[in-house]
Amino acid sequence: MPAVSRRTAELGTENAFVVLAEVTALARQGKDIISFCIGQPDFATPANVQEAAIRAIREGKHGYTPSAGIGELREAAAAYMGRLRGLDIDPDHVVVGAGAKPFIAYAILCTTDYGVGDEVIYPNPGFPIYESQIRACGAAPVPLHLREARNFAFDPAELEARITPKTRLVILNSPHNPTGGILTRKDLEDIAAILRRHPDVWVYSDEIYSRLCYEGGFASIASLPDMYERTIISDGASKTWAMTGWRLGFASNPVLAGEFTRWVTNTDSCASQISQWAALQAIVGPQDDAEHMRASFLERRDLIVRLLNGVPGVSCKMPGGAFYAWPNVAEACRMIGAADSEELRKRLLNEAGVAVLADIHFGMRVPGEGQHIRFSYAASKQAIEAGVGRMADFIRRNTRAAA
Repeated sequence: MPAVSRRTAELGTENAFVVLAEVTALARQGKDIISFCIGQPDFATPANVQEAAIRAIREGKHGYTPSAGIGELREAAAAYMGRLRGLDIDPDHVVVGAGAKPFIAYAILCTTDYGVGDEVIYPNPGFPIYESQIRACGAAPVPLHLREARNFAFDPAELEARITPKTRLVILNSPHNPTGGILTRKDLEDIAAILRRHPDVWVYSDEIYSRLCYEGGFASIASLPDMYERTIISDGASKTWAMTGWRLGFASNPVLAGEFTRWVTNTDSCASQISQWAALQAIVGPQDDAEHMRASFLERRDLIVRLLNGVPGVSCKMPGGAFYAWPNVAEACRMIGAADSEELRKRLLNEAGVAVLADIHFGMRVPGEGQHIRFSYAASKQAIEAGVGRMADFIRRNTRAAA
């Protein structure tokens, strides 16, 4: 048989979907699983958004659109992103994609060349597709460690130490997946001060959770002086309006918008026209559902953190945004004789019926930072209470067994 390319053989994945497949297989066998593994709202897409999609179908809006997206959506997205960030964004500088995820690859492809040693700095732990796409695009990944003591922000001095003459792009993500950490305006000012000393470095700012900030409000590096021109803002409909399956994202940069459009033409042709009309209604329509979802996630955050901090051997920082908790489970692993967080994850799934993700699903473990697992608290309060209760019982039971 012919061989697959090395690029494909080495391509990473998003382990949330791998674990979701495990959960689905166990559920088919009749196992009772409480799942915290997938990062998507457990709410229905708002009714007005659904109706807009139905209307588009009935009105015959079934064909291709311009690769950059329909004009109405680009105008609405420009105004929406600008309001949230205090920027005046030209609709011509906005590109619509089939989700926000493709813009990760487009940004790397537009700022690095294959196999010449160009470097991309990215947060670790971090969304696994960052590292996967850096490697697939032929650039060199440079992890920037997030520190628990800094509420899962990075030390700006560590960023400066990692910038070399080969650095082409820095990836930022706030609010952050998987830790729920946020970069404060002061953090961003420190980062911008460093980057101004390196004018040839681009910034990719993943802001898909921009409407899900709970501590201190949302801040974007693009809002700071001299930064928007070199910053790719990435946002979308998935998290704010519970539209993960609609696959609709948008990005903005005044220099690269045209280049992104050509990449869209080369890959997807355009985002689904139906999803585009739905997203337009999500942006310009009533925001009651989005605000209700945010308020519910805030309540769940407070609940899950309180419960996790009552589990033997577990400590959990209060996440500032998104819908993820990132508890430290190093002591719990020691108590039950688990080698690491991945062994704990597997045992929680198979012995306690609780599905979470391990830190190694989000990159290399940060030296000296212990062991962590990720909970997505986009789950009901009842599921949170029951799932964390199962985890606590499991650790207590197995601590006695280990003793």
